[in-house]
Amino acid sequence: MTEGLPDSLIPYDDIVQEALRAVVGRVLGPVAETGHLPGTHHFYITFKTQAPGVDIPQRLVERFPDEMTIVLQNRFWDLTVDENRFSVGLSFNQVPSKLVIPYSAITRFQDPEVQFELGFHVADDPQSDPDPHGSAENDEPVAKPVEDGSNVVAVDFKRKK
Repeated sequence: MTEGLPDSLIPYDDIVQEALRAVVGRVLGPVAETGHLPGTHHFYITFKTQAPGVDIPQRLVERFPDEMTIVLQNRFWDLTVDENRFSVGLSFNQVPSKLVIPYSAITRFQDPEVQFELGFHVADDPQSDPDPHGSAENDEPVAKPVEDGSNVVAVDFKRKK
């Protein structure tokens, strides 16, 4: 916080983070209803693999102990979306897998088709190592990610510890 200003008793940063995470659900909802993405839209979703509520195969946790990025583009199935999480079927090295990901575990959501990106902070787990995340290579062709940041919305309010 800026020196001299009092700490807020209203958790603005948490409220904004929660509202922006709801955007992910609002975007995924119609895709779940129709079973396909509109036009050439596709999504990169990066999340903390060991965050509370994340349910992914153990082999993926071992391969990506901190963070991983999945791609929703052509080959996904059984996408379900609710108020707090989504689940989706993806294939990794030709092995079908179901992933359950709470919105609170998401650190980045990108739609490279329109250069849209949301960035989130996730409370750090003191037990986890800060290993760099990897791309999950979930049997999707890799498109070029957002680079210029023209439509990036990153909310990172400074907190007093």
